[in-house]
Amino acid sequence: MLDVEVGPVAHGGHCVARHEGRVVFVRHALPGERVHAVVTEDHGGSFCRADAVTVLDAAPGRVTPACPWAGPGGCGGCDWQHADHDTQRDLKAAVVAEQLSRIAGIERDVVCEALPGGPLGWRTRMRMAVTDDGRPGLRAHRSHEVLPVGDCPISVRGALDPVLAQAWTPTAEIEIVADAAGETHASELFEGERRLEIGSGVAHEHAAGRDWTLPAPAFWQVHPGAADAVVAAAVAGVGELGPDDVVWDLYGGAGLIAAALAERAGTVVDVESDPDATAAAGENLADLPAARVVRGRVEKVLDSLARTTAPDVIVADPPRKGLGRELAARIGAVGARRIVHVACDPAALARDVAALGEAGYDLADLRVFDAFPMTHHVECVATLVRRGG
Repeated sequence: MLDVEVGPVAHGGHCVARHEGRVVFVRHALPGERVHAVVTEDHGGSFCRADAVTVLDAAPGRVTPACPWAGPGGCGGCDWQHADHDTQRDLKAAVVAEQLSRIAGIERDVVCEALPGGPLGWRTRMRMAVTDDGRPGLRAHRSHEVLPVGDCPISVRGALDPVLAQAWTPTAEIEIVADAAGETHASELFEGERRLEIGSGVAHEHAAGRDWTLPAPAFWQVHPGAADAVVAAAVAGVGELGPDDVVWDLYGGAGLIAAALAERAGTVVDVESDPDATAAAGENLADLPAARVVRGRVEKVLDSLARTTAPDVIVADPPRKGLGRELAARIGAVGARRIVHVACDPAALARDVAALGEAGYDLADLRVFDAFPMTHHVECVATLVRRGG
């Protein structure tokens, strides 16, 4: 048992404390608190991980968790159940600012904006694990242990009822989607195969003023308000467009951002590698003459794309790991006047902003949305402008 003074928040859903010269990453604590903590992971070296099990001096933002499965030794899905919503957003803003400062050398005041609906009942997509006796559950933090649960308060209300009501293949995983039409789709993933168990498998969504149809497993924003917020921020970041302008929408998915831009630009190219998403994009963008879909990995098709179209603006919404230094440099070398970068990981965003800075782009604007309340995740939309352009 460690008695520690809790310091600042760190990326990953924990705070930093120190004990006998070592860093302790403490979950279930808040900055400024004094807690008793139990070490949960220690491989030697300069740091260890711990859970705060007793709060001796509580911070003003502390609340009782809304979920009975949250807390030390419980479900690892939520990081900030013990903080009120305003405090959660302040912590997330601090993390984004710290990552930009430390990794990209950019000092910036950051605000994490709330989305409609509050911190509970928002999660439309999630993955559950299955216990050895066939019960659906959620994994403990940094563990393969599956904890059977009776519900998940951050999931859309009622979405898990049909999932929890049946038995599943032991050690499988369950992919769950609750769409905007109120239908739950659940597929069992086992030994490399996906088998639809609940629902039609075709999700119906509504965002950016349009109706969308896509395979349930295809990428879509998890929070019901996130799609509209991200599209609005991306459109604002792109700026004025005319009939001669060309936009690349890299990692464009089912065409959500491309659709909004295709109403204003001459050509919008949606680049996506996932076959389900590209098929959905082809169908959903069919009424927009300016839009075309290219199937392929961005790093593979970038050069051929550059030989046929010279983009005025590039939008990129890469996976959680970000663009990476090499691809960011290649994108920067294309020479678009603006790059709008959508990111769900502050560290990856900061690395990409730094790499794009080396390629001649300055960070002009940043929007940060609390698209994953109770967790440490955020959704960011960064606008970068070509230096001197």
